[in-house]
This record gives sequence, structure tokens and C-alpha cells, in this order.
Amino acid sequence: MTGVVDASVVLAWLQDEPGADDAEPWLMEGFIGAANWSEVLQKVRQSGAPAGVVARLLASFGLTVVDVTRADAEIAADLWQRGTPLSLADRLCLALGLRADLPVITADTAWAGVEDGPEVIVIR
Repeated sequence: MTGVVDASVVLAWLQDEPGADDAEPWLMEGFIGAANWSEVLQKVRQSGAPAGVVARLLASFGLTVVDVTRADAEIAADLWQRGTPLSLADRLCLALGLRADLPVITADTAWAGVEDGPEVIVIR
């Protein structure tokens, strides 16, 4: 299944959290933005796991890391609203989904109400 995965999807799978079974198919042919990839690696390092091993495992699945573009940055800025629960990395993920014309997959239920964004699939 092809879509843009948020860091929360990768982390749910790595940590065998609720939604991990639904996350796995998206990791096989999915895309992840560089900002979200950084977030995953930070959390992996924070837990004491070897980030390089995890990165190779996810790459072997077919998960592709995509660079953030200037257009993504501008779209992410446009998606900002006062009081939004969405971080910059969240909005960059949504921007990548719009650019690629793909659904965005997340474990964060706050994304379900995003206006002017791509289709959002919540795994939990």
C-alpha cells in the first residue's frame, strides 16, 4: 500500500503499540519525509536502540525517505493555525501527502480534522 507515513506510524510498529498491525503494510511501499525520518531516528536513539540497524531494516521493507522541498515548507506554513496540535513535522508530512497526491497515514487522531490537507488514515 502506498502512502506517506508519519513518524507515529513507524514508531507504533517498532514499539508494537496499538495499530502496529495496521502500520506494517504502509511501511512496505510507503514514503516518509526527511523531517519525520529524523523524528523516528531521534526516538530510536533515545530508547537506546541502534539507529543504523533500524534504518536498514526499514529501508529493506521499501520505506523511502523523501527530501523536504521549499514548496513543502510553504504548504506546511499555510497549514498552521493558532492553537493547532500539529507540529512542524506533522505539517510537513501533510504537505508531502499533498505534493505526492497520496494519503497520509498517522497514529495521531488529531489529524483527522485537518482542513485543506490530503486524505488522512488513522491506524488507531
